[in-house]
Amino acid sequence: MLGYVITTPIVEERFTEFYILGIEGKAENYPQQLCLGEEGKVIVGIVNHQHKETQYRLEVMMGGEKLYELPPIRLKPGGKWEEMVGFTPSQIGDNQKVEFLLYKGKGQPFEVRYLWVDVKA
Repeated sequence: MLGYVITTPIVEERFTEFYILGIEGKAENYPQQLCLGEEGKVIVGIVNHQHKETQYRLEVMMGGEKLYELPPIRLKPGGKWEEMVGFTPSQIGDNQKVEFLLYKGKGQPFEVRYLWVDVKA
């Protein structure tokens, strides 16, 4: 048994950290109420634990409309990207879902985070 444990390599988990923080850099005080045309801001972070260089793409959607798309983000293993990302709603309404979609390669979103925002006139 000891021989097996010693000779068997440890396989580290491969994953991507993807998070949204309020503008103070904490998991609180997200924009919850905005006026039409007012920009909401959050900090978006991506950390690559894929054990290889990985290219990501970020889109911000609201009500089926693409509000923002970042150019491709290339991160080396252990690399971190963290920036302020803004979004401006184009429709009035309560409980509007703001989606932050992270893509790794092409196809469907790899990860999704979202906020709920009330937009007033």
